[in-house]
Parts: sequence; C-alpha cells; structure tokens
Amino acid sequence: MIPLHRPVYEKSEQEYLASAMEYKTGQTSFCDLTTDWLAAYTGRYTIMTNSCSTALDMTAELLGAKPGMEVIMPSFTFSSTANAFVKKGLVPVFVDIRKDTLNLDEKKIEAAITDKTVAIVPMHYAGVACEMDKIMEIAGEYKLTVIEDAAQALGADYKGKRLGSIGDFGCVSFHETKNFCMGEGGALFVKEKDAYNDAVIFSECGTNRRQMNLGETTEYTWQNKGASCLPSELACMFLYPQLMKAEDITANRLETWKFYMECFKEHQEKEWIKVPTVPQGCEHNGHIFFIRVKDSAERTELLAYLHEKGVMAAFHYIPLHSSPAGQKYGRFHGEDEVTTSASESLLRLPLYYGMEKQEKMWVVEAVDDWLRKKRKAGM
Repeated sequence: MIPLHRPVYEKSEQEYLASAMEYKTGQTSFCDLTTDWLAAYTGRYTIMTNSCSTALDMTAELLGAKPGMEVIMPSFTFSSTANAFVKKGLVPVFVDIRKDTLNLDEKKIEAAITDKTVAIVPMHYAGVACEMDKIMEIAGEYKLTVIEDAAQALGADYKGKRLGSIGDFGCVSFHETKNFCMGEGGALFVKEKDAYNDAVIFSECGTNRRQMNLGETTEYTWQNKGASCLPSELACMFLYPQLMKAEDITANRLETWKFYMECFKEHQEKEWIKVPTVPQGCEHNGHIFFIRVKDSAERTELLAYLHEKGVMAAFHYIPLHSSPAGQKYGRFHGEDEVTTSASESLLRLPLYYGMEKQEKMWVVEAVDDWLRKKRKAGM
C-alpha cells in the first residue's frame, strides 16, 4: 500500500522530548527556535500559530475591514482561505485560475476590484508561485493588502524571494500533509513592525504577555481583542529538527517530483494527461505532483483502479464557489473557464520524503498500465 503522504519523522525528536516536557517559562523554547529559524529564512517578523487557519484568521483581524468589504481569492483552494474573512463579515470574491499553474489568474484580478475591495489573497498551489510581481503591482495601484496563502509553499521561491515573504502577510502550514509537519501548526509572516506588534498581542489572548516574558514590562494585562493562537511546545519540538534538514527534505521531494515528470513525459506528449507547469523564475518545493485526465468520469475510473493496485492517489479541492457556503457567503466574478474543469480532472499522486524507488515505480507502472489500456481501447 503506497500512501498519498507520510509525515516526516526524524529520530532526533526523541532526544528533544525530555527537554520539551521540562520547559519552564523564560528559557529558550522550541517555539522560540522555530520562530527564529523561520524569521531568518523569510526575513519577516514571525509568529508561530496552532494552524495555518489561525494565521489566516489573524490576518483578517489585522486587516480591520468593515463587514461587507471584499477580498479577492481563487475558488480552487481550501475552505480556510475564505473562512478567515467570512467570519469577519467580509465577502470572498472568487476569480478564475490559470490553466498552467492552477494559481489565481493575475490577469483577471483587476476586473474584479470594486470600491469595496480591501485585499488580494493569492494561494500558491502545490508550492508553485503565483505571478507575484503583477499581483503586487495591482495591489499597489489600488492600495490593497496582499495576504499570501503559502500553506503549501515553505521552501519555494519566486524570483529569489521566499513565498510567504512577498506580500504584507504570509501564512504557512505545518499540518501533517505538508513538507514540514508538526501534526497541526502554522506560522504568520508580517512585513511591518506595527502590524507584527498588534499580531503578537492578538496571539497572546489580547495581552502583552510576550513583552513581560521579554522583560519589557513587569506584568501583563488585557490590551485588545485576541485569541489563543500559539502552538504547544511539544508540537514545535517535533517541527524543529525538520527545519534543520529543510534543504535535504525539499531536495528529496523534488527528486521524486522530477522522477514522475520524466516517467510521464511520453503520456504528456501524446496528450493523454497534463502534468504540472513551473513558470520561469519559480523554484517550487515538490509539495504535490498531480496529473490531469480528460474529465471527472475518467478521473473516478483511474482513482478506483489505483486504489485496487494499492496506490492511495486522491483528488483535491471542490471549488469553493460551487459549495453551499461559497454560494451563501461569496460570489464568483467573471467566467469559470478553468477552475471547475481542473478540479474535476485532477488527481494527486503519492509523494513524500524518503519515498523508495520501488514505491515510485509501483505508482508509475499502475498509472501507465491504466492509461495504455484506456487509450488502446480508444476511449
């Protein structure tokens, strides 16, 4: 049985466990260590969170927009991307995605902007960057906030810049399905110091406890609205050794991603399937390898065949604009030329750190066998 993903596990977690369990307030914590590593890596003020969803929630709070204002985002994304803003009474305005990367189509953003628009939320699908130069240009012209949903993108770059560090805010995930994981967890990257200070207070249940821990005040009090946003010390302990091997983990995943690309080259050339596209200037992180077949019926048939062969492939997002909540809280601007067709034809293949050669071949041979039989039958 080949799983879709397998969480990273380093033996050094066992060595760190006792230290994490004995942690006392005031000493260097694994939360501090992961925060410092991410801040150095991205060049942004960083706050660890208990999920990427929480990081997104914090950006919606920091946005300070009135109910009824609008936020532009793709429909092909996870519900948390929209939920964060819906909970604040904002309206998600969904626009179509690009045919190549399945990312927010930057050419369709400007037409969706109204006098109610306050932010753009590009989501870097599969760890491949959105066209951030154009998105930042539009945001600057219309004075909009850019919130990068970089849940899948830690370890990926756009023209030499870390994804999550280009916009005003960036949110990453350390869910068990991500390249680096802590079970549940995330981080918020913040560009401006004032916004970071506000975010710290919010993350500490609205108090200035962080300042007290740093010795900047002798006691802490309730300062503003807030929530319990921070992860546990044990979770950060699990993440930290992975960050220490970040380059190796990313390189290993990219090796598998490139193996798939080479093996499916013939099928792509025959137009039996479509494979991922990585635009020039983008350095992705091997988070997801997917293929796209003709339609939903063919995808369902292939998925069932792979499961029979012990390959736990999976589909991905159902477009938010077609969901009950999406229809209730948001709206789609323009035509849906790519979003639904991409969603209905996409199939994710197993990809994880440490994947063995025979496991990769098992996946490739199963897909290859089904495709050749299908195309030979002229279907």
